[in-house]
Amino acid sequence: MAFNPKFTITTKINKALVEIERVRGFLDAIHLKEDWVKDIQKEALILESHHSTHIEGTALSLEQAKDILEGKAVKGVRPDDRKELLNYKRAMDFVSKYLGKENPTTEGVVRELHKITVKGVRGGQAEPGHYRKVQNYVVNSRTKEVIYTPPGPLEVPHLMREFVDWLNQAADLSPVLVAGIAQFQFVHIHPFIDGNGRTARLLSTLILYKTGYDFKRLFTISEFYDRDRPNYYKAIQSVRQSGMDMTGWLEYFVEGLHSQMKEIRQKGAQLIKQDAAFQKIKKVGLNNRQEKAIKHLLRNATISVNEYQSVASCIRRTAQRDLDDLVKKGVIKIVAKSQTDPTKHYVLL
Repeated sequence: MAFNPKFTITTKINKALVEIERVRGFLDAIHLKEDWVKDIQKEALILESHHSTHIEGTALSLEQAKDILEGKAVKGVRPDDRKELLNYKRAMDFVSKYLGKENPTTEGVVRELHKITVKGVRGGQAEPGHYRKVQNYVVNSRTKEVIYTPPGPLEVPHLMREFVDWLNQAADLSPVLVAGIAQFQFVHIHPFIDGNGRTARLLSTLILYKTGYDFKRLFTISEFYDRDRPNYYKAIQSVRQSGMDMTGWLEYFVEGLHSQMKEIRQKGAQLIKQDAAFQKIKKVGLNNRQEKAIKHLLRNATISVNEYQSVASCIRRTAQRDLDDLVKKGVIKIVAKSQTDPTKHYVLL
């Protein structure tokens, strides 16, 4: 029997889809400076990589993840945590190659996504890019209770073939709903020994990217799931508890994407304001390092000498000289961050 997902487009789903389309139109209509967009895209990539792997059990903090992805040495982290994070970032880079491409989503693409995601982690037991040949189980990490038994390994190849065939024939359905259905169906089949959750979220993102719903790569859907993990799992389980009706899951999925769209719209409006402020400040005369620091200040409100060094890639003496110059030009002033943190910081005047 061919894959034929069951769901109803409720008022809640329809309303969210309309709002998502509005943000898509807003992003298409406004002009954002490329360097500003690249900075926010970089932040979004860090957030997506961190939160998606964090859902699956990595113990990294967001700050540790940021440092690792920026190539900095971070002590005291598990090697697998570091590798899974870097793998996910590489998988997102792979997904980005499909922006706007109309070629079909193949099993080969899915296998490659999985291969990149789990390569070199968990002792190599995940068999990167190969469908499982054994039965696996979804287990509650806290109670160790089996909460879902996926289809047997002999069923996986034809289930995946039917699923991928459906993906490439769903042209009459909103790509947002296709992405949501794909994410659930993939974790339902659970075709690989490990890495199914991460691969499912990557596949969902790939579908959005392919169909013009990349939203300038500013959204981080896994952040929504990681903040709301109990309801994330509950929404997935609701499909099985409702006779495989995906309506509840799709309501949750579009709600998550809609929440991201609201944040993106706010970011877009902020970027326009920040660029206007930057162009005004730039008239006093700034070097390239100072330009980077001012952009950091416009997004983060404060900057320290150490942060300046990181942002501008320079030694401490150069950072201090640049900051002193900005103080003299009346662009910034010195403040203490707080009474409990007397470290010298700088803010815009």
